[in-house]
Amino acid sequence: MVLYGLRRLVRMTHHAGMRQTQLLKSLLTRLADSLQSVKPLKAMAREELVGSLLGSETKRLNRALRQDVISTETLSAAQDLTMGLIITSGLYVALIQWKLPFNAETDLVPVSQALSTTLVLAANPKLKVASVQDLVALAKAQPGKLNFGSSGVADPLQLGMELLKTSAGIDMLAIPYKGQGPMFSALLAGEVDVAIVSLQGALAPFRNGTLRVLAVAGSKRSDVIPSVPTVAESGVPGFDMSSWHGFFAPAATPREVVSRLQQEIYKAVHLPEVRKRVESTGNEVVGSTPEEFAAKFKSDVARFKKIVHDARIPYQD
Repeated sequence: MVLYGLRRLVRMTHHAGMRQTQLLKSLLTRLADSLQSVKPLKAMAREELVGSLLGSETKRLNRALRQDVISTETLSAAQDLTMGLIITSGLYVALIQWKLPFNAETDLVPVSQALSTTLVLAANPKLKVASVQDLVALAKAQPGKLNFGSSGVADPLQLGMELLKTSAGIDMLAIPYKGQGPMFSALLAGEVDVAIVSLQGALAPFRNGTLRVLAVAGSKRSDVIPSVPTVAESGVPGFDMSSWHGFFAPAATPREVVSRLQQEIYKAVHLPEVRKRVESTGNEVVGSTPEEFAAKFKSDVARFKKIVHDARIPYQD
């Protein structure tokens, strides 16, 4: 019995810092304690559970989404496992971008969405725009001249910008970087004009004036920056882009185990101290049911397929 986890959940973003890492490690430790009461896991020590959840058995690859794919392939093909678990935030993008050796919609079962990550549309202060309306107007006046950064081809951050392009009727050049860290550094340095980034990573530079947050990318304002409007409120009706971290298990996992796992995940993420620290960074705890998460996953896959199609993004080797 092995639990597979991804370092992406622990890092979340390059700028999350030790505070977020400690938070997630604490959360996973509590979850591991709870999971030892689940029958297939009783023989595993807590330290082994935590190590697995933190990704110690995940192959290291340079590209974050590739890391998700390899881990998921191992999990979905593991016929001899009683039960496996994967924590991922990039699977739904990898699902529609790579020729995969597994079918994520049939080989895996959603267990629970643990967290929702708030994304924001941000600009380097050198770009003379103070709102989404300003950005759209400038982009229309200079079609193809402005650029935006992403942390990889067809990752959620790029797809959010592609959605903005089609929704607002503007043309901007995509500049992909190998990870969120390099992309964020490029944004702060003015090497790229704008990008969709996590609110968690944007908070400090936003507050010290080295980054301008134009709007919240999700469907509602953030309590952390309540004065900042959403993209939808700023002249792009219906725009909604966020990210999440969720748990998946092999399709053959017994239903009662999936239900118990979801219950323990819900308890772990709703601990008062966990909720407080997660929400302080602009993120949200969820702990959804398997049915709720399955519906969201299906909806996201359909939505991202359309964005990829409309943006004419080719499949990646």
